[in-house]
Amino acid sequence: MELESLYDLLQLPKGMEPPAAEELPQGGKKKYLPPTSRKDPRFEELQKVLMEWINATLLPEHIVVRSLEEDVFDGLILHHLFQKLAALKLEAEDIALTAASQRHKLTVVLEAVNRSLQLEDRQPKWSVETIFNKDLLSTLHLLVALAKRFQPDLSLPANVQVEVITIESTKSGLKSEKSMEQLTECSTDKDQPPKDVFDELFKLAPEKVNAVKEAIVNFVNQKLDRLGLSVQNLDTQFADGVILLLLIGQLEGFFLHLKEFYLTPSSPAEMLHNVTLALELLKEEGLLSCPVSPEDIVNKDAKSTLRVLYGLFCKHRQQAHRGTTPQGAPN
Repeated sequence: MELESLYDLLQLPKGMEPPAAEELPQGGKKKYLPPTSRKDPRFEELQKVLMEWINATLLPEHIVVRSLEEDVFDGLILHHLFQKLAALKLEAEDIALTAASQRHKLTVVLEAVNRSLQLEDRQPKWSVETIFNKDLLSTLHLLVALAKRFQPDLSLPANVQVEVITIESTKSGLKSEKSMEQLTECSTDKDQPPKDVFDELFKLAPEKVNAVKEAIVNFVNQKLDRLGLSVQNLDTQFADGVILLLLIGQLEGFFLHLKEFYLTPSSPAEMLHNVTLALELLKEEGLLSCPVSPEDIVNKDAKSTLRVLYGLFCKHRQQAHRGTTPQGAPN
């Protein structure tokens, strides 16, 4: 294959070299994701859902994943995630600094994962080599399999498939082939888990978002009144985690020592600390119905902020109703 046609096929930007024939042994194959596939909305959504799930699962350990491609390869995240999901202890070193020790750690983790997924008779779509080499497709196949095994109610986008280009080294040079890679299964509505209420609200009834915000702000201000605090802008005032922590303390009866959080955070790291602590408390109380990334709250994502507050709103509004509604009255 001519070099120019290979550039065109892979859609490589100038300055990025396509694979040379000597990089692949004869008969060797390697998959590539062209930029159009990487930018596919459903492909991006799948990565976002998986990252939020991992971050919510590992929230008590203060582990944050920002890139599935860059953060998973060395086995550290997979080690903690699998131990948490499977409720077992793996005989692997916690910190692996050298490439050799990272590869060994990854091998131990993947062997345990494959046994748990009962893949002895089937060829997995990942390997130590592909994960360690930051192969995004292999990493996604692995995480989707873990989610289906340990969190079957996780709402993964259905029927995610992307175009991939497979380069094969032959006697006559490099040979390429396009194909579609299936990452998640097709699902019927019956098989789908319940949809997130705020995804539906923002998508189907955006004109009602402000009404929901107003109701939650009124609820929050009633609870914060005894502290002499009030909220005017739901989108921005929860970003540093301070009001969120004080609200949780009021509603859930927690006493938070000032040493545990930053009352006047002055950096994104301090804000992230506060929000992470708040989400940890909410998760322990069973008030997070969907995974929420602390970074999204700090970045003033309205949907994520609403998800967090809605759990508190529903729980304490229902308690108030039970205390004031006559027995037998409809809810």
